Amino acid sequence: MVQLLRVHGSQNAFFILDQTQLINPLTDEELVSFTKKITDVQNGVLGGADGVLVVNHPTRPGSTAQMRVINADGSEASMCGNGLRTVARYVAERDNLTDFKVDTMNASLRVRQHEDLAPGVPAFAVEISPVKFDRTALPFDNLGHERLLDTLVPELYPSLRFSALAVPNPHLISFVSMEELNGPALEELGTRLNSDNPYFSDGVNVNFGHILGHNKLFVKTFERGVGFTNACGTGMSATSLALALTHPDTASFNEPISVYNPGGMVKTILHRDNYNYWIELIGNATFTHTLTVDEAALHAVNLADLRKNIVESNESQAYQTFVDSLPSLSI
Repeated sequence: MVQLLRVHGSQNAFFILDQTQLINPLTDEELVSFTKKITDVQNGVLGGADGVLVVNHPTRPGSTAQMRVINADGSEASMCGNGLRTVARYVAERDNLTDFKVDTMNASLRVRQHEDLAPGVPAFAVEISPVKFDRTALPFDNLGHERLLDTLVPELYPSLRFSALAVPNPHLISFVSMEELNGPALEELGTRLNSDNPYFSDGVNVNFGHILGHNKLFVKTFERGVGFTNACGTGMSATSLALALTHPDTASFNEPISVYNPGGMVKTILHRDNYNYWIELIGNATFTHTLTVDEAALHAVNLADLRKNIVESNESQAYQTFVDSLPSLSI
């Protein structure tokens, strides 16, 4: 028998599958099938999820584990900040560690245990890097620019200014009014740029940020491969950096930035070392359910067996109490 976890970071929900505990790890084809079925909102397990986080043995020297991110549609993301926090907690508890590195698709990233956000709300801090601004890193084309940084882009949307950066997931960012945040533009852009289009050939995560004050903002994301999510860790990190670069009077480096989202709140800290940018993302790593299953049920994607032995933790209520304690932002 093996165990799966249902987890969330800022209510960005995932299942964690530790392949190192399996006799026969799932093949890539099996992982895609498993993810599509277990995360399905209508017919999956526990109301579905945004993806599956796969824990493997490390692939680079000095790391403790590898994380792969399989989105709900079966595509693979290069990174996931909210997911990395939950994987960091899982590996920390599995191996009795507090500060270590996790391999992602493009980099080995430092993760560390952080003080709890609130009673019963464990938190981890994770590195978000590398950061790139050139169009080939996202990639984008046919927009008349080599990079986008607070740039008017009429091909995408009238009047809005856009910044684009890879962290390494590709992100398109615009700082908007409250009316624009709650209007149709984000869904329109996200849908358009994540289907066949001449601008972002691989799709892109689209983020709208609303500035609330100094070192304080709200971020809403249309995530590539998922759609609207309660939060996107790399999106909040990228939007924080874009804020400091394009609105320097409203955000500071090396100081915590409060980033609110539909799923709660995280902190980001912006760094610039040796002419390179990186971001520290600090937020909850909540385990909501433990699923105990036979390994054969994973390979067969037997959802009935996956539903048989589920134990709920008390962490969901603790996180909701934390969310209820946050200031009302009228978003």
